[in-house]
Amino acid sequence: MLKADLHVHTEYSLDCNTPLKEVITRCQERSIDCLAISDHGTIEGALKMQEMAPPFRLIVAEEILTRRGEIMGVFLEEGIPSGLSVSETVARIRAQNALILIPHPFDPFRPSALETEALEELQAQGEIDAIEVFNARTLLYRTSAKAKAFARKHGLPGSAGSDAHTPYEIGNAYVEMPEFSGRDDFLAALAQGKIFGHRTNPLTHFNSILARLKNSLG
Repeated sequence: MLKADLHVHTEYSLDCNTPLKEVITRCQERSIDCLAISDHGTIEGALKMQEMAPPFRLIVAEEILTRRGEIMGVFLEEGIPSGLSVSETVARIRAQNALILIPHPFDPFRPSALETEALEELQAQGEIDAIEVFNARTLLYRTSAKAKAFARKHGLPGSAGSDAHTPYEIGNAYVEMPEFSGRDDFLAALAQGKIFGHRTNPLTHFNSILARLKNSLG
């Protein structure tokens, strides 16, 4: 079985300063053997880590900010710019034969969360492959419960991730799931997974704010 943290950021995100080497070291310390690097607006960090041949399975992903909130592309080969419409973002993900995962849905404290109406529209169109039902940085238990209910109602695999922006957060949430060979059987493996973890201390969000300020000021 794999211990998969399916939502982790690196120094290639504006609000994170974690070097790639520290991500790899922390994964080894926490026995994470499957990792989705999902930086904001870029896959450069994930591709760089691929070149480093980390000792675990690496998934190239990206958290993409659309005009109506964030969507995650999974198993990407090319980055997708922020600021596009939901439909254009979805089309660009599908053009790469990649998967669509919705991160931190229904979170009232995240302006970047995908609008509920947009989420429902995507589901009606059959354009959601998986949904994040546990994000370690989500503050309210009822937010996770609502995501789990949505996943059950629509028969969607539930994902989980630490949403780590600092090294010590990695592994705070993960899915224990069967081995998979690639994109095509990832969803089947995820559907058989079990979610573990705990919520990150809310004060950790200040690290992201400070990182964003530091990086914005150059």
